[in-house]
Amino acid sequence: MTEQRTSLERRSFETFGLRPEILRAVAEKNYTTPTPIQEKAIPFVLEGKDLLGCAQTGTGKTAAFALPILHRLQEKPWTGRGRRPIRVLVLTPTRELASQIAESFGAYGRHTGLRHAIVFGGVSQHSQAQALKQGIDILVATPGRLLDLMSQGLVHLKTVETFVLDEADRMLDMGFIHDIRRIIGQLPGKRQTLFFSATMPGEIRGLADSILRDPVRIAVTPVATPAGAVAQRVHFVEKPEKIDLLKHLLGDRSVKNALVFTRTKHGADKVTKQLERHNVRAEAIHGNKSQNAREKALGNFKRGRTRVLVATDIAARGIDIVDLSHVINFDLPNEPESYVHRIGRTGRAGASGIALSFCSHEERPFLADIERLIRKHLPVAEGHPFRSGRNPGPPTDLDPRRAHVVPVLSMTRAGESFRPGRMDAFPGRSDGRPGRSRRESKPGAGSGGGKQGNREAERRHAR
Repeated sequence: MTEQRTSLERRSFETFGLRPEILRAVAEKNYTTPTPIQEKAIPFVLEGKDLLGCAQTGTGKTAAFALPILHRLQEKPWTGRGRRPIRVLVLTPTRELASQIAESFGAYGRHTGLRHAIVFGGVSQHSQAQALKQGIDILVATPGRLLDLMSQGLVHLKTVETFVLDEADRMLDMGFIHDIRRIIGQLPGKRQTLFFSATMPGEIRGLADSILRDPVRIAVTPVATPAGAVAQRVHFVEKPEKIDLLKHLLGDRSVKNALVFTRTKHGADKVTKQLERHNVRAEAIHGNKSQNAREKALGNFKRGRTRVLVATDIAARGIDIVDLSHVINFDLPNEPESYVHRIGRTGRAGASGIALSFCSHEERPFLADIERLIRKHLPVAEGHPFRSGRNPGPPTDLDPRRAHVVPVLSMTRAGESFRPGRMDAFPGRSDGRPGRSRRESKPGAGSGGGKQGNREAERRHAR
């Protein structure tokens, strides 16, 4: 596997040599300056090279492959008779992310005449099958529904010229690796493959090695680290007072909108009802909601009709909100990688954002895992009126007259480099010794059913 890196010489989309109809669509989206991954990836994709991209969500990677793919399709249009063949397949783990990618292809390709379709589970396949029968150039799909349609003879992949595997590490987490290998087995051997993953565990690296041919490797940020444009802070608060802290923070109008994460579906519904009773417009999305209900809630949030969207990890994967001011972790995730993906919903494509995390005494082992992964300590929010009495951080001014006017955007302690071995690195115990790690946590802690249960639930949802 070769590794090549480009210098960031290109400063506009025009310099890539993209076709005029694509540049017109980009301009209509008010995009003028490519993000780092776009600057690095687009030239290689245009050349037809295989690519291994290590990039997190929010870096602009969808445009990094969508724009050059549309250009290549236009440069060599299909001129045959009959139904258009599928020339591009984009495989992604969740229906939310599939919808986002399909929306991007529609926006960037609006002046090209190219057709795309999206297939995912959880809804009737009728409209999806009709789109396939009419003929499409680009198919965006989740693995389960794609395999179903292939088994019915509605999808044939032998004409695919470019294959995109997006968020490969999430595919692994959700148990889709065997499905992916089955799908890849139906693709032609001669093709371009674009492989994207935020993290590179051993099994993902092995999959990449098996399907990529002399790929260009591109990394725009350290693997499994949050986007630098996101300011992070942790609030030590006990579980019974979390909802009061959330209401308090939302009282600051600088919180334009907020995506709030809970660990469970029941928790999402409970938080939503409590906010509504406090006259905060909020809606919940999770696996028990119908696809139509979730799309409506997301649409209301994007249009500003709803100020707060409360979500579980599984439902929020792939949510793309252009101007999201805050992500709030009402419950800390018990998988540290989920923290990175959660806060990546804000600070997207060069914008800035704020990520606030509530940490109870029982969640401190999860916080320790997160800090190990991102290799830094989260700055501590001090002075808020619901601060945990068991907070291991430094003393603070608890004058109630000042506590209620602490600006949400302020940082009272600067972040510092993570140094393993520090006695204060693990706030789980008062004696400075580490709290229990995820593997030592009691069975069922947090999500109920553990990691395997979460993965099984995600697979059912995505299909």
